[in-house]
Amino acid sequence: MPDAMLDLNASAPQTADPRLIVGLDVPTVAEAVAKVEQIGDEAVFFKIGYQLAFAGGLSLARDLKASGRKVFLDMKLLDIDNTVAKGVENIVKMGVDMLTLHAYPKAMRAAVEAAKGSDLCLLGVTVLTSMDAADLKEAGYALSPEELVLRRVAQARTAGMGGIVCAATEARAVREVVGPDMAIVTPGIRPAGADHGDQKRVMTPADALMAGATHLVVARPIVAAEDPAAAARAIRMEMSQYQEKV
Repeated sequence: MPDAMLDLNASAPQTADPRLIVGLDVPTVAEAVAKVEQIGDEAVFFKIGYQLAFAGGLSLARDLKASGRKVFLDMKLLDIDNTVAKGVENIVKMGVDMLTLHAYPKAMRAAVEAAKGSDLCLLGVTVLTSMDAADLKEAGYALSPEELVLRRVAQARTAGMGGIVCAATEARAVREVVGPDMAIVTPGIRPAGADHGDQKRVMTPADALMAGATHLVVARPIVAAEDPAAAARAIRMEMSQYQEKV
């Protein structure tokens, strides 16, 4: 059970930019709730990944939705078709807004069928932003990151996925493949001068939007900031220059 609860009587921010997704990459629900409250009106969309999901974050996802906020569940699903489908069916019932799975054709087709008729946006993860050409070679791939991304992007489009997760450095090329309607969600976003951490393919918020991204995932630059609201506001103000379709 979660060790903290959101104030569900407080309305969700009405002025926040829904293109900004704040990654709640913290170890406990209590810390995640504190970050959401500190960020306040500066963000309405939050990502929950493995670290938080296994510490009560799935219940928090329901609380965030009940408070009127938006949730990106970053689970990167990959399994046999039936297992993926059954998992997606239950995630649909949670009412979250976005869900990731690895962009393998069979898994994507199973997920799309399971989510049919719902508002869940399924996102195909192409190549992790922590990986470069040397990492792919070590994993047994002969393709470059760019080549593998574009192959999986085309497969995601064919499968009927709602969008793609890719490095912002690949967003322009991805947009050329998927056309104007699919979401492009880019992690690895770092304000100018920020530490890249373990991300190897990064871009600033403004450059990512110009390249064709529809949503930017920002975690450490906001949640690790001394003033998370100010950090989110600074990113949001830069994003406000680019009113792309969301």
